[in-house]
Amino acid sequence: MKHWRIEDVAWDRFDPSAVDPAIVPLVKAAAMVERNGKEYALYLGGVFRDDPDFCKAADNWAIEEVQHGDALAKWAELADPGWNFAAAFERYRTGYQIKTDAGASIRGSLTGELIARCMVETGTSSYYSALGEATSEPVLKQVCKLIAADEYRHFKLFYDHMRRYLSREKIGVLTRLRVALGRIGESEDDELAYAYYCGNEPASQAFQHARCTAAYMGRAMAVYRYHHIERGTGMMLKTVGLPPRGRLSNVVTSLGWRLLQWRQRRFLQDLVA
Repeated sequence: MKHWRIEDVAWDRFDPSAVDPAIVPLVKAAAMVERNGKEYALYLGGVFRDDPDFCKAADNWAIEEVQHGDALAKWAELADPGWNFAAAFERYRTGYQIKTDAGASIRGSLTGELIARCMVETGTSSYYSALGEATSEPVLKQVCKLIAADEYRHFKLFYDHMRRYLSREKIGVLTRLRVALGRIGESEDDELAYAYYCGNEPASQAFQHARCTAAYMGRAMAVYRYHHIERGTGMMLKTVGLPPRGRLSNVVTSLGWRLLQWRQRRFLQDLVA
């Protein structure tokens, strides 16, 4: 069940003078990734085919993800009236496809699959919080706040199911940490890079993973502030079974913040090289 509807957004408050041109490409890319949520629900439905309760929860999750995509797309078309989301999304769906008929998790266990989903929701919750704080455009600020709240609820959904499976599969902290870090590293795979390409570059220009990753990440990482990394670190540590607050969290947050700043500088350098 949705916690909000697109009609609840105050679209009449859209202020074109407050649109940051550097943020528009990020919203276009995010719209396509979110709108593709049904594909991931199909994948999860195959992996958890013996768990009808979770499959139902995953289907409801996908409905909210699709709404996120629709809301972001509507805002992007207001910010750039010449942009056609339907055409861009068709390009994306044609060029980037995930395996939806998997019979087993690519993470090696059902607990691992849910850990990976927790990492995705940790990232999106932090990202939309950061994006909402980075923009002064009131409608995008509202949309990001609504999405970030959904993503945190999604984190809790997957976390609760992860705890249920963990009681059966007994996966250790190191294994859980390896899965979590592996999924975080996948943020630089083709999913976001190709979404950026389809949303912001013409079809006549060939897709180049390195260029599109640098273009997306260089902009996206700029919206984060230290407290966003701090919150995400706590969620990650909680997922893998480590204390989400305290000395360890402080150290990991500090390292994560420095790594993010370093990576952003490298991506921006790659764009001008």
